[in-house]
Amino acid sequence: MNTSIARQIARIILEGFSDYRTRFTDITLGARDRFLKADWSAAQNSASDRINLYYVAVTDVMETLTSQVEESWFRNSDCWQDVHNAYLDLISYRTDPELAETFYNSIYRKVFKGEAVNPRHCFIQSEFDGFKVQSARGIYRSYFQDKYQKQGLVSLVGQILDDFQFELPWEYRRRDIRNIIHALQKTQPSWVKRSNVRVDVLKWVFFRNKAAYLVGRLVAGDDLQPFVLAVLNNEQGELYVDALLCENDCVSVLFSFTRSYFLVDARIPSECIEFLQTLIPEKNRAELYNSIGFFKHGKSVFYRDFLKHLQNSSDQFVIAPGVKGMVMSVFTLPSLDMVFKVIKDRFAPPKDISKAMVKDRYYLVKTHDRVGRMADTQEYSNLILPRFRFSDELLEELQQVAPSTVIVYDDKVLIRHLYTERRMMPMNIYVEQLVEDGNEQALDDVLNEYGRAIKQLAAANIFPGDMLLKNFGVTRHGRVVFYDYDEIIYLTECNFRDIPEALYPEQELSAEPWYSVSPGDIFPEEFPVFLFPDLAIRKRFNRLHGDLFTASYWRSIQQQITNGQVMDVLPYSPSLQLKKKYSDRPFHHKEEEPVV
Repeated sequence: MNTSIARQIARIILEGFSDYRTRFTDITLGARDRFLKADWSAAQNSASDRINLYYVAVTDVMETLTSQVEESWFRNSDCWQDVHNAYLDLISYRTDPELAETFYNSIYRKVFKGEAVNPRHCFIQSEFDGFKVQSARGIYRSYFQDKYQKQGLVSLVGQILDDFQFELPWEYRRRDIRNIIHALQKTQPSWVKRSNVRVDVLKWVFFRNKAAYLVGRLVAGDDLQPFVLAVLNNEQGELYVDALLCENDCVSVLFSFTRSYFLVDARIPSECIEFLQTLIPEKNRAELYNSIGFFKHGKSVFYRDFLKHLQNSSDQFVIAPGVKGMVMSVFTLPSLDMVFKVIKDRFAPPKDISKAMVKDRYYLVKTHDRVGRMADTQEYSNLILPRFRFSDELLEELQQVAPSTVIVYDDKVLIRHLYTERRMMPMNIYVEQLVEDGNEQALDDVLNEYGRAIKQLAAANIFPGDMLLKNFGVTRHGRVVFYDYDEIIYLTECNFRDIPEALYPEQELSAEPWYSVSPGDIFPEEFPVFLFPDLAIRKRFNRLHGDLFTASYWRSIQQQITNGQVMDVLPYSPSLQLKKKYSDRPFHHKEEEPVV
């Protein structure tokens, strides 16, 4: 192989990656201006545009390779050992080499689409695993309580707010400081009493939707506790602190796989991930890379972790529990909290969609605001797994429903296309267990969550389509999440109608509707019987969210969206909103807040 050609190919790939990172950073940096201007529509569009950048960048590199390198060279697998080595030399000086590896892999898979991967030719395992890149001035500011001993927490919290120059004034800085301290005193009393506490706050602001987050931690010796401030724009040119998140579960939900990706200027991604893992150690690196927008690298990290898991486990892939879907065949590995979804070759009536339409809807979810109610997915092609890890029942089903996608060999199974998704307990099973146990409070809680999930999806301009309980899952935090996307459409494309009154009794008894029904027509009055065959559960849900059974509710949400209103769907409980919780608290000190 001509080594100069190999270096040329490596440089083309790296230039494409560098251009992608520049454009990625430009969109990310623009989040600050969009937040300050309260330009929420632009914020939503930019988040989607940033995801699309990756696919555009890969396409651009392929076009450059085609125009600048003879196809007989770059399509020749024998040359890619040299390309790999040349590329490794080029990226070893970068602050984001792990991302550069993933981009290289994307190009390699594009060149050799459908072919077996040679581990010597690409980065199946990272060459930078365990390698640490550190910024010269550090990525966080530290605030030491003893430095502010005379002034107490008031000055410490005030300094944190002042260090983030947002260009807009605080709506009421004194009140915000007071509320933060009150919240600390109530939720973290042991930390407030310590004398050796340090607060570390990342220098970068995490932007998403209508909020900006100051992400940090409380540190005392070996003890760590999250410390996250949610800052909102009152849309009148002022900012205020809406919430303090110190509980691990609250911060975990903030970085959930059901949320859109943050826009944060993490110039050294690995250093950012390392800091975030100290706050939420139960989150794996793949999830955290996803959360800050590097979803393709999150996919790579998951795949590497998945291979290690297979080596260190012995259980078999089995059909996932729950009602079998009409579009997807879903299986899982009991020792891993993920499911694997394969699109079936044919869909039984009444499903009237194609494989391409299913993929489009999964991509819609990828790029849309998931508002904490839709699970993120990763898409894999030509995944090879050992045959002995599949149960006979699962192999039989896959070969029956998806023979064009699942190819079974003597010792391996090739899956041409699948999605991975976090495993959750199907809501229908969860509800059945609660009814069997007689746990009425938990039943009300999950039904309320289900209704809130539907309403929050509607606020994000999403109509789930098939709202049966089997298409929703319950997370370990008790949140209800939608995960069946083949029928989702934009809410504004629906026509919500009231059922006309029957002209005479015989019409109501007819098996066919006595009124005209056009494509896109939806009659919410039909939801109760369709969703809740059990009358007792239907009555419970009606008490909680009966407005979902009226066409007027849905039309009102449509009107708000049409008017350009971007509705708030906060990633934390309303009980944590400081202005609501402490607005009537008196000041404890003449000039500032209570000195602690």
